[in-house]
Amino acid sequence: MMDIILPGPKPPIRSVRQSGSSPGFEPGSNVVVLAAEASHHATDALVELTPIPSDLTTMYWVIDEISLPDVENGYFIHPASLVADRFREYGTVRIEGEEPALVFASDGGGHLFALAGSGRIWRSTTASWFDQFDLAAATLREFFEGLSRQIGGQL
Repeated sequence: MMDIILPGPKPPIRSVRQSGSSPGFEPGSNVVVLAAEASHHATDALVELTPIPSDLTTMYWVIDEISLPDVENGYFIHPASLVADRFREYGTVRIEGEEPALVFASDGGGHLFALAGSGRIWRSTTASWFDQFDLAAATLREFFEGLSRQIGGQL
């Protein structure tokens, strides 16, 4: 396993290359887990399970998961294996006038983030899969750029 310290909020964001098992992290640490063979298999399995937007597939080939508990109230990009488990349990999120959306992230308040087939990111208004979702970003890139600005604002 290789840890790379990246500049970020205190404590710094760590990038971790997986070695087959999930490392334990101390509370309050911000971590980017880089994709490895196991996460690539999980991404392939997710793609076989349900069509997912290509931006999400591309992200999962580079990043397995992100845990940023110290950014605002926390942001968590779920690994593909968890996204698949939740899809099996809950299915997709239905948003009026939108293609089905796949939940891929959450925040520390329990709000969910879902990526629709259109590429738009939606945020739940409550900590529920079944309530209203509001537009959070026009694209996955815009979502991450907003997250980057929040990190930058905390430095």
